[in-house]
Amino acid sequence: MISVVVITHNRRKLLRHCVENVLLRTSGETGEILVWDNGSTDETSAYLESVQDSRLRAVRSPVNLGHSAYRRAVELITGDHLIMVDDDVVDAPPGWDAVLLHAFRRLSDVGFLATDLRQNEHNDVAVMRHRVRAHLYEEQTENGVRILTGPVGGWCAMTARDIYHRAGGFRVNAKETYWLWDAAYIEDIARIGYRAAILADLQVLHGAPWREAPPVAKVEFARRLRRRTRGKNQIKRALLALPAVRSANAKHAWFQPPDDEWERHIARVALGNGDRGPS
Repeated sequence: MISVVVITHNRRKLLRHCVENVLLRTSGETGEILVWDNGSTDETSAYLESVQDSRLRAVRSPVNLGHSAYRRAVELITGDHLIMVDDDVVDAPPGWDAVLLHAFRRLSDVGFLATDLRQNEHNDVAVMRHRVRAHLYEEQTENGVRILTGPVGGWCAMTARDIYHRAGGFRVNAKETYWLWDAAYIEDIARIGYRAAILADLQVLHGAPWREAPPVAKVEFARRLRRRTRGKNQIKRALLALPAVRSANAKHAWFQPPDDEWERHIARVALGNGDRGPS
């Protein structure tokens, strides 16, 4: 059985599209859907009470636990396979969960399998995937499944409960409300021999033709991430200015060159103009 988890905070408008056009389009493979409400003060709670689907239940936290809520949510579900969906994933084809499950079962060393994203100029993550960072993706076919290797995010992704437990579960960050939880999990599964990939033949729509102001905690995290990224890029540029280092790095790929577009993306989020990640 599949269990689906969505974390939300004050995004009732987006959440409604996520529920009606994504969650309620799941197949019989999905036995439960848990929506974790991170202390919303808008109409989120009332909307969730109105949803008529016996598989869906809402859990309300009195405070915004951010991404650390994933670990608590997993403790409340029972599926052998877990899917995490951002609350601003607003459209998916019928039975998308079964497609993801079928592919996941055929990829023995993939422990975190994400859907691909539709092109959407209104969403920074989709812009990064299809335009800015398209060159970082390589298509492969493994056991009859077309996958993309490259940067993978947790916008709509599956893992197995067994892998989850062996990797130590989703981390809890006591210092940050919003942080790169998906990157941390990908690091953890790599330590036990698994990797992350994108399912090339399944796309969902991330983001809508409007923007909603991100939570203050997310903007603050983006500002800290921007400072760290800028510092790392300055060091990389200094190293790459040395011909010997530049040549050796091109051959051995010790580190990725500075990603100016990613740095600009973080700057947009830090200014409150981005919509990356779940609330």
